[in-house]
Amino acid sequence: MLKKLARCIREYKKDTIITPIYIIFEVILECIIPMVIADLVTKIQYGCEMDVVIKYGVILVLMACFSLAFGGLAGASSAKAACGFAKNIRKDLFYKVQDFSFENIDRFSSSSLVTRLTTDVSNVQMAFMMIIRTAIRAPFMFVFSFVMAYVKVGKLASVFVVVVPILLFVLIMVIKTAMPLFRKVFKKYDALNNSIQENVKSMRVVKSFVREDYEKEKFTYAAEDVCADFTKADKILAWNTPIMQFCLYVVMIFVLYVGSYVIITTKGANINVGSLSAMLTYGMQILMSLMMISMIFVMVTLSVESAKRIVEVLDEESTIKNVEGEQLQFDVKDGSIDFEAVNFKYAKKASKMALSNINLSIASGETIGIIGGTGSSKSSLIQLIPRLYDVTEGTVKVAGVDVRKYDLESLRNAVAVVLQKNVLFSGTIKENLRWGNKEATDEEILEACKLAQADEFIQRFPDKYDTYIEQGGANVSGGQKQRLCIARALLKKPKILILDDSTSAVDTKTDALIRKAFAEYIPDTTKIIIAQRISSIQEADRIIVMDGGTITGVGTHVELLKNNNIYREIYTSQNKAGDKDEE
Repeated sequence: MLKKLARCIREYKKDTIITPIYIIFEVILECIIPMVIADLVTKIQYGCEMDVVIKYGVILVLMACFSLAFGGLAGASSAKAACGFAKNIRKDLFYKVQDFSFENIDRFSSSSLVTRLTTDVSNVQMAFMMIIRTAIRAPFMFVFSFVMAYVKVGKLASVFVVVVPILLFVLIMVIKTAMPLFRKVFKKYDALNNSIQENVKSMRVVKSFVREDYEKEKFTYAAEDVCADFTKADKILAWNTPIMQFCLYVVMIFVLYVGSYVIITTKGANINVGSLSAMLTYGMQILMSLMMISMIFVMVTLSVESAKRIVEVLDEESTIKNVEGEQLQFDVKDGSIDFEAVNFKYAKKASKMALSNINLSIASGETIGIIGGTGSSKSSLIQLIPRLYDVTEGTVKVAGVDVRKYDLESLRNAVAVVLQKNVLFSGTIKENLRWGNKEATDEEILEACKLAQADEFIQRFPDKYDTYIEQGGANVSGGQKQRLCIARALLKKPKILILDDSTSAVDTKTDALIRKAFAEYIPDTTKIIIAQRISSIQEADRIIVMDGGTITGVGTHVELLKNNNIYREIYTSQNKAGDKDEE
């Protein structure tokens, strides 16, 4: 885990290394200053001249300035190193997620990934800063202060060693008790973020059903659950500071009492007022360094679970990638598709196949309609073509080549998929359309939009193709969004175009115009149209009827009306609904 995270330091190695060096110099100066003060106090006690005081004063000011400078440099370099480290972790996480297959994404909820990219990274960042700064400072301060105290007052300094095992025992017990709570609370963080994300994304539905109170109650429950676990953990961690302070003050009282007693009662003792003042300062430094060490352990305890969650994502390997050792194909010659004895299930542990015994051949340039009830695995079928998922058994071929033998990027560039719930990103219409082809000219964009019947409504916008699209396409209708997504897919100039119920939000006239444009302008492109309305696919070259993950019929509209009961029932029910509407 540490090795994996250490790779994220990269260009910030210099700042990571130089920070402890600055800290060491700062600590050395801070440990020398009490010694100089002790000598000054002793000299004043025995009646030194003013020039001696001034000399010592100048030395102390210079040492304090150098200590401040080293501290400032350490703070700046540690901040740069920690922020850069966190930036690289987020970058690596985001890049890793971009390479995930749908199967990988199914293992992590989107809210969990958001938590890992934000809260977990922030925890690791804070721990990293404390490790390169405080974790160096505290042990060095403890060792140097103890050595200097022993030099000044001898065996009396041994009292600090006695208290260390007590503090370590308390620290171990606190961490041992708190760690399971932190592990538990991060899972609840995911649930809390999921509640927020789901509510914001579905705000229109929440308001239309007047369910604000229900959502508030659900969020409150999740927030209180997180709060309860954090409160319980913090109550345990809260014991750390008062116990540390108690030990600190007990030791200081002991040192002050014994030291004062020796000074008063013993003549010629190696302890004087200056030595005692230095001893008190070193004692404070020793015990404060122990408190800092305890704070580091607390922070590391909190961040260990975050680090595990981050590494869990970084260690995840995409289940779909270019097959090693294969001579990859980079050119997809045509849009022909073959399914050969295909079986598919979403998870290895699943008991039931989502697709069973699929055998199908589609010629290049053919228009195929797919229809079936909800849950008939229509979308599952088409997701195997661009390798959004891999088959469990059998083979899917494009242009006569197994899709697993293609370079993944080349294959997906040849297949354009337009989903029912497509996403538009913040930016202008042109910027969104150029997702299909970043080099597309204005003329190519205009042609694609005309084919998708989108140009008509775009021209009505004041800024036309420079109109700004709000996040998620909130300022365009569902039908407009779908047409823009179809235009975006057309700009890829794909060999295979898949429309997964992507005209459901447009009227039947526009739907017909889109299909007519496809037939006239992209005749060589294989078109697969998944639809709920028979009117959207009845003119297709062939129609595939699916039920329960199997193909129950293949044929033209007329053939299926005669030979397929499922198709006939769908057609009859839709025509009756149409008749009632007309009445």
